Amino acid sequence: MTLELYPAIDLLDGQVVRLRQGDYEQQTTYGTDPVAVAQSFAAAGARWVHVVDLDAARSGSPRNRPVVAAIAAALRGRAAVQTGGGVRSLPDAQALAEVGVARVVMGSAAVADPSLVAAVSAVVAVAVGLDHRNGEVAVHGWTEGSGVQLRDALGWFPTAAAFVITDIARDGMLTGPDVDGLAAAAAATAVPVIASGGIASLADLRALAGVPGVAGAITGKALYEGRFTVAEALEALEVLAK
Repeated sequence: MTLELYPAIDLLDGQVVRLRQGDYEQQTTYGTDPVAVAQSFAAAGARWVHVVDLDAARSGSPRNRPVVAAIAAALRGRAAVQTGGGVRSLPDAQALAEVGVARVVMGSAAVADPSLVAAVSAVVAVAVGLDHRNGEVAVHGWTEGSGVQLRDALGWFPTAAAFVITDIARDGMLTGPDVDGLAAAAAATAVPVIASGGIASLADLRALAGVPGVAGAITGKALYEGRFTVAEALEALEVLAK
């Protein structure tokens, strides 16, 4: 099975940005037209686009939801949208599903109330975001530790369509993914794992493609910094799948 590529768009004040290790004080702006960026990803062949509302992740206010809706509308019939950040209730998920989002990512709310994932899964596919520092799941836009260990949380969400696992220390750092940690997590659950954080090269994608249970990879900064293109990544992954 080919590793699914999820080119990422992180939204802050309606702009395309990347943070270093989730730090809102360390941001780089890469564009002012998120819809055009999403369309470029789809035009290059991406079947999914991963969108994060950083404002909502921090405050809960879905101020970028119109942008998410515009991205979903622009990609309809071309690529599916997976979006997270501030998805904390059934109405949040319903609102996103209604504008065409194919899968929502729930993090803080899922960890606080695992039964919510089951309820939302009846409306739209849910990826549970397990973002961690040294194995402890972080919540509220990565600003707080939850006291929950990643290995324990993997058993809480039987209806999840996927787990998005992010090593916060690597996010936005271009230091390579935690292949061993992701392999251990994937081995501990039957739910597909989507790797996030640290991807810097095509070699990193190839390494993840060789890990059983890792079904996808989210990449943002490497694309924006020109380490590789969506087309190059998809070509490399297709070659491995043959």
